Amino acid sequence: MRITIDSDVCIGAGQCALTAPAVFDQDDEGFGLVRSGLEDGAGDPLVREAARACPVQAITITDD
Repeated sequence: MRITIDSDVCIGAGQCALTAPAVFDQDDEGFGLVRSGLEDGAGDPLVREAARACPVQAITITDD
């Protein structure tokens, strides 16, 4: 699995960080980011739910 956030689409709603805080965080401006080294989701079962919770669908999950 590979997780990316489209920074051009993200509006900083924070749903990703609230849903799966072990994998997602927010930068200094409030926009979503994937924590460094966790681009594979680290086995967190909430990653897919976080992607679904994104109001603008800025999160992409690609299965390897």
